[in-house]
Amino acid sequence: MRRITRTVAALALAAAALTTVEAGGAGAADGAWAGCPSGAVCVYPQDQDPAVSPSDVYWSYGAHNLSGQYGHHWVLNNQTGGAHARLCRGSGGADCVYDISAPKGVYYDLGPINSITLDRP
Repeated sequence: MRRITRTVAALALAAAALTTVEAGGAGAADGAWAGCPSGAVCVYPQDQDPAVSPSDVYWSYGAHNLSGQYGHHWVLNNQTGGAHARLCRGSGGADCVYDISAPKGVYYDLGPINSITLDRP
């Protein structure tokens, strides 16, 4: 019972945090979240906190190589249907180290990250 209570409390806290980030974004009626369109994965400029306007928007499934991304960035997974995004150390989606389910985001140091994958559910 305690485990269920802790899980429910953690989910409520996570939902509150996501709502705080979402409330700052315009266009929420069309599914956009902090400027990230519904169905996309977005990377925001270094140290932009809170996330407001993405610098990169990815739509297609598969690996997307990054270049020139250093320091901390928000990465928001606003895909639909249970799709995931993964942050990977290698190019072409190799050596993935962080999984982002939708609709969630992470403030992450992209220095060691060389690619992002968008994965079907």
